[in-house]
Amino acid sequence: MRRIPSILGDPGWTVCLVGEEQSGKLAQVTAGLRHGPDPSGSGKRITSGFSYWGLESTVAWAHACNDLYYPVMRESIGSFSRRWRAMTQTLPDGPLHYVSLGPGTGQKDQALLRYLDSRGRSGCYIPVDVSAEMLRLAQREALEHLHVPPADVLPVQLDFSMPANLDRLCTLIRHAVGDEPVVYSLLGNTLANFDNDTQLLALLAEKLLRPQDRFLLEVASTAGQDEAAARAAAHEYENSPRFREFVTSALMQYTDLQIDMNSLTCEGLVEDDRALKIKVVYRNRTGGPLELTLPDRSTVPFPDQDTIRLLLSRKYTPAGLEKMLVDARVTKVGETHDVGHAAFDRPAFGLALLMLQSADAAPEPAPRVPGPNPFRD
Repeated sequence: MRRIPSILGDPGWTVCLVGEEQSGKLAQVTAGLRHGPDPSGSGKRITSGFSYWGLESTVAWAHACNDLYYPVMRESIGSFSRRWRAMTQTLPDGPLHYVSLGPGTGQKDQALLRYLDSRGRSGCYIPVDVSAEMLRLAQREALEHLHVPPADVLPVQLDFSMPANLDRLCTLIRHAVGDEPVVYSLLGNTLANFDNDTQLLALLAEKLLRPQDRFLLEVASTAGQDEAAARAAAHEYENSPRFREFVTSALMQYTDLQIDMNSLTCEGLVEDDRALKIKVVYRNRTGGPLELTLPDRSTVPFPDQDTIRLLLSRKYTPAGLEKMLVDARVTKVGETHDVGHAAFDRPAFGLALLMLQSADAAPEPAPRVPGPNPFRD
């Protein structure tokens, strides 16, 4: 291990800690595709994280992030530096370590690391992702033109949505940083890709956050919440050719299905009063039954009008976002809210960037002292 930092002087090498059995992940993908028929998009699925697992998906995602027809991610990356600077007043003092959960293309991580480096506050950089290919892509972009010592960079291949994995990740981080503060991040509206988003945020806060730590969360937002807004949210995804290539890349990797792009649809729904929900589904529109071959060579029926959910996303209402933070036991110490560009006849969608801390770290409100009763005293 002592020799590794000198080896990393050659930028062609990347050292990565693999925190779980990868064959088990393949079994998870297979199980998701075995669900029974459901024409509503709630049966067969490729769960979050596996959309980015593998080289083809990683390359397709990098292309989608630069697609002029996919404004969600392009605007998110382009405006991040400005929004991040508005958060820096809420950081704890001293050197800061940075743990990036799902680092994406690494461009946002670079903005954050560049700020810390320019002020001499850089600590360890620990990107965490289920995909080794995404980690390598992100690390290369995040560290470009920065002088971060190789020994301070520790990529970890791990599914951070699993409680047991978070326990192990927490132990690793504590060994690396001791009692010094950590800034965690979950950017790019990644939280919205999980079926139980509130449960995941609560889990991350419970397992990772100490009083001295901060959590940077980025989510998409909506000012409207009706059927028209839901359809407009779905069109944002549907109109991007690069996004369509990305979202079907996992289906090409894990099944033998002949992909027909006309069978891909994005469906917008109103999710109670908390969010607009977008499901990206592939529907069998051949007029007859098909059969899918899965990674373990077994087959499952894919009847006419049955669906495979390829991606789940959300745009949160202000009230829905506030309730999720309360339920996850985190509090805001800073926030910015950007309303994106919208045509006059379309609802405005935006991005919220929040700096959070554990609710247990926030000071208790002072007990209310009743004033004198003028009618009695």
